[in-house]
Parts: sequence; structure tokens; C-alpha cells
Amino acid sequence: MNSIRKIRELNLRELENGISPNASWHVDYRDTAYIYIGGLPTELTEGDVVTIFSQYGEPTYINLIRDKETGKSRGFAFLKYEDQRSTDLAVDNLGGAVILGRTLNVDHTRYKKKADEPDEGHSLTKEDEVEGSDTEEELTEDFSQEKLKYDTKQPACEAEQELEKLQQNHDDEDPMKNYFIQEKKDQIAAELAKNRKKSAKSHRDRHLHSSSRRSNRKRESSKDRHPRRRSKGLGEKNPESNGRRIV
Repeated sequence: MNSIRKIRELNLRELENGISPNASWHVDYRDTAYIYIGGLPTELTEGDVVTIFSQYGEPTYINLIRDKETGKSRGFAFLKYEDQRSTDLAVDNLGGAVILGRTLNVDHTRYKKKADEPDEGHSLTKEDEVEGSDTEEELTEDFSQEKLKYDTKQPACEAEQELEKLQQNHDDEDPMKNYFIQEKKDQIAAELAKNRKKSAKSHRDRHLHSSSRRSNRKRESSKDRHPRRRSKGLGEKNPESNGRRIV
């Protein structure tokens, strides 16, 4: 909140003093087209963030930071605009905005990934779309798939908790203890298999849908590159008409 308040005070002071854009505090960040976005609701995907911030320019890159174990959003991201001036608009207009009950903290940043870390971000440029990389349209789908992958790795929570309690707390002298434990293990295995089957079906459905979209884009692109020949109109010569005009 201190960062949000500070930015508002700077903007108000510049407005009151009639400071020109060329003398604004934003000028200090003319060398970077990146912004930091904090306070994001954890349920938002990359596609959601891009949609919100594309109001003020064309995003070309986003890195929504996720937990390495669960794949869930940690609530902050780095986004790059095609036009550096878009960062000024995003910082001034979206800093302090409330999304799903959370207040966004938006500021300029000189983002650079660490040399020993892989780049987890995604490019949104049209060139990458032509090459077959992730498009903005497919980002939400891709990370929904990742979420399903992590979900299938999660234990069947209630059943596993019950199994743990059974193993630790059940009377060892009870002749039925081993039977109860095996029964609970079978239940867990069945639930995990069900989740994997559900995940595989969902992946196939999304893959078919995604392939269909890419195929449609390729057909449209092919039409643009190879326009149809004009049909012969009235009055044009036909090679089989011996020079006569078609009426």
C-alpha cells in the first residue's frame, strides 16, 4: 500500500505543478518496458492478467510467478509491453485497482531473470504465434492443463489422512487393523486412477480443440497468401471460343 500511496502522491504533485511528461518521474524508467504486478488474486491465469493489462497497450511477455510444487499462482507477475509508454498508463491507472477483492500494486521494474534459472515466462508476440509458440488465446488452456497435472499428483486428501490416522492410532491388537488399512489403500488407488483418467480425457479434448484452432488459423493464413483467381467475367475471351466473346 505504501508504494501505491507514493505513486499517487507523485502523480498528484506533478498535476498540481503542471509538470510536463518529459519531466515526469516516469522518465527514469524509459529504459524498461516491464512492469511489476503485485496483489493479484491467485485464481487469475496468465490470460486473465493479459486481458486486464491490454487496456493500455500490447503485452508481449508475461511471467506469472507460480509455486514450483503446486503450480498455483503466488499472486504477482512481470509483464512487458510492446510500447514502453504503455507502462506509464498501466502504472497510473491500474495501481490501486481492486480485482476480486484484492488491491493491485503496479510499478515500473527492470525485470531480468537470474542467469541460473530457466525463463518461466511466455512470449505473446505475433512472430511466436506464427512459429507455433503459445498464443495469448492458448495461455489459459495451457495452464489449466498444468493445474490438472498438479491435481493428479495431489493425494486423495481425506482418504490418505484417514489412512495415516488408521496406521498411527488404531489399536495394534485389533485383528482387523490390517484389513482396514488395505481397504483404505485400495480406495486411495481407485481415486487416483479416476483422477488420472479424468485428466487424460480433459487433455485429449483440449488438444483436439487447440489443433482445430491452429488448423483454422493456417487455412486463413493460406487464403491470405494465395488469393483466388478472378472468375472470367462477361466479355472476356475464352480460349475455346475461337476468339468469340461470350455473351
